[in-house]
Amino acid sequence: MPNPYSDDDNSGGLVARETAGDNAAPLSITEISNLLKRTVEDRFGHVRLRGELSGVKRAASGHMYCALKDEQAVIDGVMWRGNAGRLSFNPEDGLEVVASGKLTTYPGRSKYQIVIDRMEVAGEGALLALLEKTRVRLAAEGLFDEQRKRSLPFLPRTIGVVTSPTGSVIRDILHRLADRFPSHVIVWPVLVQGQGSAEQVAQAIRGFGALRESDQVTRPDLLIVARGGGSIEDLWGFNEEIVVRAIAESPIPVISAIGHETDTTLADFAADRRAPTPTAAAEIAVPVRAELAATLEDFSARQKRAILRPVTLGRERLEARAQRLPTMEALLQPQAQKLDDLSDRLRRGLRDRAAHGRERLARLRLSPTMLERGLRDAQRRYSEMRLTPALAGLRIERDGERFAALERLYLSLNPKAPLKRGFVLVKAERGELLRSREVAAQQSRLDIEFADGVLGVVPIGSESHSATAKPRPRKPKIASPGKPTQDDLFS
Repeated sequence: MPNPYSDDDNSGGLVARETAGDNAAPLSITEISNLLKRTVEDRFGHVRLRGELSGVKRAASGHMYCALKDEQAVIDGVMWRGNAGRLSFNPEDGLEVVASGKLTTYPGRSKYQIVIDRMEVAGEGALLALLEKTRVRLAAEGLFDEQRKRSLPFLPRTIGVVTSPTGSVIRDILHRLADRFPSHVIVWPVLVQGQGSAEQVAQAIRGFGALRESDQVTRPDLLIVARGGGSIEDLWGFNEEIVVRAIAESPIPVISAIGHETDTTLADFAADRRAPTPTAAAEIAVPVRAELAATLEDFSARQKRAILRPVTLGRERLEARAQRLPTMEALLQPQAQKLDDLSDRLRRGLRDRAAHGRERLARLRLSPTMLERGLRDAQRRYSEMRLTPALAGLRIERDGERFAALERLYLSLNPKAPLKRGFVLVKAERGELLRSREVAAQQSRLDIEFADGVLGVVPIGSESHSATAKPRPRKPKIASPGKPTQDDLFS
């Protein structure tokens, strides 16, 4: 058994020594890592891997990190910013993809990984699974609810079309619009498939919605997002979340016309109306002008008939009632007969009254005795009447008291009665009664009414007085001879 502490045994020495015939120097960690990196890259310079994405994340730098796995193994992957920005779909966990690139090592963690240059969905089944997953997620946010969909304008003046300017789609739309109802069309040219198509379509929809009335370009009343038919890969740009959200947030109603009738994209769920083809979208957008003209003519004719119908019916009713009215002779005949009857009765009555009067006059015998008897009867009736001077005097006295009360009331309410007690009435030049000093000071002339007359004065505070009035010289008072003089209290 060799001695572990013997100097002849180099297997477990304390200090590393080179053995006889060994000319290989020890490698550093960096050197062996670089050797492994070159070996792996030379051997696996280009590989295509199929697996399920896991742990997908994007760094702030734009690089994408993920892992590819199957039932038994897993490999890390990285996709640099330039290639990650060109992806035509949004990588998500659980999506089966085919990644192309090269294998390399990462010395910092002693692991190998694949640098992905290109990534594709592994078959239509995986693509449809991604589509369904995205649809369920966006539907949960309410982007596809029927309540949020708006009605389309009946006759849009301006129509915005988001499509390729070189394809047959725009020609079909313009031709159908010209046949049905010529309208002003604004085309926003975009890519409809491939890298960057989803971003351009979303930017066009948001650009139309950002237009204002003051802009040089007229804001459309309706948008048509159109593309011809194709495979699910060709139409995939209209399944992108950025396009779906742009359509859902558009302030302008949107018609989606993506592919043919059997093609369905997420843009169709978000749009306010889905058209089976681009040509059908133009038919949905505008009505037929000839049909509108015919409808207007029909409405005009119905309006005229509705206006004339009451007149016609009224004329017919009037004619029917006029036929049933009696003639003028039939209306006047009973009255004429009644007039004849009354005239005959009047003549007979006058003759009978005259005969009766003659009989009374013949029977009447006027004599002085009869006149005296009538006078006595009148005197007797007059004497029976109790008309005494006291009754007349009582009536006169009662009326006199009422008149005296009215006179006292008049004297108490008479505005000129206080003038006898020394009060005056101040009036303006035109006769208005003044009740305040401020108003009186603004007058050019005042009339002061006393009990015995009116005196015109000028207020001291008025402008006319200050400008024109002059102090009148006071005449000296001459004392009467024989009487003592008294000082003037106002001098």
